[in-house]
Amino acid sequence: MKAAVIVFPGSNCDRDCKVAIERSTGAVVDMVWHGESALPAGLDLIVLPGGFSYGDYLRCGAMAALSPVMAEVKAAAERGVAVVGICNGFQILCEAHLLPGALLRNEQLKYVCKPVTLEVTNGQTRFTAGYAGRREAVMTVGNGEGNFFADEAALDRLEGEGLVVFRYRDNPNGSARRIAGIVNPRGNVLGLMPHPDRAFEADLGSADGAILFQSALASA
Repeated sequence: MKAAVIVFPGSNCDRDCKVAIERSTGAVVDMVWHGESALPAGLDLIVLPGGFSYGDYLRCGAMAALSPVMAEVKAAAERGVAVVGICNGFQILCEAHLLPGALLRNEQLKYVCKPVTLEVTNGQTRFTAGYAGRREAVMTVGNGEGNFFADEAALDRLEGEGLVVFRYRDNPNGSARRIAGIVNPRGNVLGLMPHPDRAFEADLGSADGAILFQSALASA
């Protein structure tokens, strides 16, 4: 199995993602600089990591969404390759219009960093099948702009089509309808604010994030 982690200026969870994927799945992981115009061949998974791409200027993820490599990420997504955006990566996916909605400043206007309990609201996706009926997962959030927003029509569509994958048990940032993670209609692009890369071994407090990476690659 083969994965790639995209590295933007200001990414700070890129190596976390690489280690998490390698230890969780045994996959070969390439680090790909955002300025590249091509991706490695034969990828089964592409990860956009957390951090502060371009210093969060303009809007979080807005400049990174225009990076050269994103044209290839979009093309790979259209071919059905699994793509995961974590935290800042989720923001980038929304800015690139690979997922709907936007991530706004947290409701209390404070940076939030703590473990959170998530409801696995759709266990039938290629990213959640490994939870095998489990209804909860524990991961960690670390963001100042993790407040998911979409208009009511878009929220109804996400809910009605089963595209809400994770929901906060205790909403730490004010996200609409407690949404923590969503997939696209095809089911191969996932964005989530919690960090599976910070929850892939029991020594980190939870190994629940490993299941997400394992599920994504098992379905390839």
